[in-house]
Amino acid sequence: MAEKKQEGLMYNGHPLRRAENLIYYGSMADKYIVMMQVLDTEPLQDITLAKRVSIQLQLTSPNLKSRDRVVRSTEKGSMAEAMEFATIWLDRALSGKM
Repeated sequence: MAEKKQEGLMYNGHPLRRAENLIYYGSMADKYIVMMQVLDTEPLQDITLAKRVSIQLQLTSPNLKSRDRVVRSTEKGSMAEAMEFATIWLDRALSGKM
């Protein structure tokens, strides 16, 4: 039996997708996803770092209005800190511990 190959970037077992300044973490097939929006950046040598990132834990139900999908939200000062929060929130929500 062949293993199902995962397409795209994965982080801690969840898909990670980027569209411009929005980053979606998780699968739309699950009950929750995390949406991160890069609000501000700063240059560092030849790269651009995220300086402010908005994080929202959202329900994926298509029957809800977008404002009703948001379960939790916060803002962090770096992408590393945002990913740490996103991972904790998503894992807790999917395991029913939120």
